Amino acid sequence: MRPLPIGVDDFKKIRENGYYYVDKSLFIKELIDNRSEVSLFMRPRRFGKTLGLSMLKYFFERTCDQNGCRIDNRYLFENLKIMEAGETYAAHMGQYPVISLSLKSAKQPDFDKAFVMIKRQIADEFRRHRYVIDSIMDEGDRARYLSIINETGEEGQYLDALTFLSRILKETSGKPVIILIDEYDVPLENAHFRGFYEQMTDFIRSLFESAMKTNPNLEFAVVTGCLRISKESIFTGLNNLDMISILDQTYAEHFGFTQPEVESLLSDYGITEKREEVKRWYDGYLFGNTEVYNPWSLLNYTKAAENGAFPKPYWANTSSNTIVRELIEQADSSVKQEIETLIAGGTTEKPVHEEITYDEVHKTRDNLWNFLFFTGYLKKVSERFENRTIYVTLAIPNEEVTSIYQNTILTWFDQRNEKKNFTDLFKALLEKNTDSLERQISVNLMETISFYDYKEAYYHGFLGGLLKTNKDFTVKSNRESGLGRSDLLLLSAPYDGIAIIIEIKVADTYAELEKAAQKALRQIEEKKYDMELRLEGYHTFYVYGIAFFKKLCKVVIK
Repeated sequence: MRPLPIGVDDFKKIRENGYYYVDKSLFIKELIDNRSEVSLFMRPRRFGKTLGLSMLKYFFERTCDQNGCRIDNRYLFENLKIMEAGETYAAHMGQYPVISLSLKSAKQPDFDKAFVMIKRQIADEFRRHRYVIDSIMDEGDRARYLSIINETGEEGQYLDALTFLSRILKETSGKPVIILIDEYDVPLENAHFRGFYEQMTDFIRSLFESAMKTNPNLEFAVVTGCLRISKESIFTGLNNLDMISILDQTYAEHFGFTQPEVESLLSDYGITEKREEVKRWYDGYLFGNTEVYNPWSLLNYTKAAENGAFPKPYWANTSSNTIVRELIEQADSSVKQEIETLIAGGTTEKPVHEEITYDEVHKTRDNLWNFLFFTGYLKKVSERFENRTIYVTLAIPNEEVTSIYQNTILTWFDQRNEKKNFTDLFKALLEKNTDSLERQISVNLMETISFYDYKEAYYHGFLGGLLKTNKDFTVKSNRESGLGRSDLLLLSAPYDGIAIIIEIKVADTYAELEKAAQKALRQIEEKKYDMELRLEGYHTFYVYGIAFFKKLCKVVIK
């Protein structure tokens, strides 16, 4: 079987080295058919945007070696669908100079370092086209070209560097230029979280405006990113801009894997029996009306499944989950309830705001929900139009993304507990003050987010998380003792001989809280959870039955 191209996003490398390739070459046909001068594609991270631009580069580029000799890339597209589309499309192959720039490396701690990395990317692209140097007739142009290659140019020279390069390439080749820019919003997102958003916005705006606004040397440009930034912030005056988001019907099948593509992949690697598991974990995205799978996660899963591995959240490690954490940290009671509903498999409806800027993310909660939607943490279930506004019903796409929410909530909960003072809680525990215990446990429950639909495992983890903050006691969970396993044990140092035994139950209604708590208490007695502890030298016991109904509790003591 062919190797899977995990982490390989260079189209030529994939085709030359025999990697498994899902044919997305009809992206080229649709791009030519639509004839947009500047196209901005917005898709979540790791959905094939970089590979798509790489394919465009190898298809359209009039490639030359360092001696100026033409290189034919036709062999890279043999047996692909674009070669069956007709001569109208094949005629565009190898006809244009291409400027290809990625802004991924601009994810740096401050503006100066980010600018240096963008400057190096621009310099690398100038070096890639250094075969034109001898053809540059103007001495000033040649000197500027060399200064950019050598990274000695002044900052202002980089503001319109793409315009300058497109002019040079047009003059030396006689052909208009195609510009490809990948991950345009990475430096903007990073700058937002690092505190230099305005500086970065000004630079990116200058870079883009000069290259794509009334550039007479431009054939067309394709830009990719995750979030649609307002035209006023970055694309000022670009009336020729075609923005294609996950709501649009066009280009929907060219990013991510469609159901037939997934079926072929699973069949090719002999794991068709994993179809339902794959669907639960990695399906669920809807681009336009096209159902798509997360390609990064699916490729990783396919490789692991050959060795019998279980599914896991591969996408969680590919980008920052800061925005999910911020939603959780800033959530009031209504937002927490919405998050709980989503994690339980429910939905929430929000108005769509496609044009937002990173510095506007926190101005309204709707902006934050929109950010989560457009970056892949939520999916569209349905949409409606009312009073000039699109409303989208949102849900969590799949098990993989659900696990990201769960892990983020657990981390937040643990870190929150480390900062809180639970002295009164432990005082009530040791003083057998059940009224105080009930009140303090319920107050903390109101501040949390449930992701087990109020099952016993949720309360078990919640209470264990509170109790482990006390350094004078060791918390044991589901430890075998007597005739069974107690839910929670708090054990002092052996020489103090104190043991707190807690059994947890979940009531079906508020009225049944007392009955469920008494049942928990009886279980401790019947299962003799204190028996082995006495043999270990523990002599002072606090025995609690605690029952929960949603975010209320009842505490009884022996």
